Amino acid sequence: MPHKLFISYSHEDEENVKSLKKHLSTLRRQKEIEDWDDRKIVPGTDWANEIDRNLEAASVILFIVSSDFLASDYCYNVEVQRAMEQHTAGSSVVIPVILRSCDWGNTPFSKIQGAPKDAKPLSQ
Repeated sequence: MPHKLFISYSHEDEENVKSLKKHLSTLRRQKEIEDWDDRKIVPGTDWANEIDRNLEAASVILFIVSSDFLASDYCYNVEVQRAMEQHTAGSSVVIPVILRSCDWGNTPFSKIQGAPKDAKPLSQ
């Protein structure tokens, strides 16, 4: 059964998420993962319920971390809070992916091992 992967990101970083999803294509084809992000929400759907449903179903949650992600009230106050509850409960694994240099050292997820190695931003 594939891991359900939830991608939490700021829409300012959408091009980077598109690139990430290309890199995940082999895992998707091999049915190792089923990735989901909010661009899969169908028009006419209650978007908040759809996000909640997919976040709760996720076994792996990626935070695409940038200053835009940290500035997003919805990402930070809703998605990060719920994801950290799931991570603490052991029902999901949160993986911060550091996209650009930003001050994430005092976030609720700062103690979680991030990617890439040594939390060096992908932009570098």
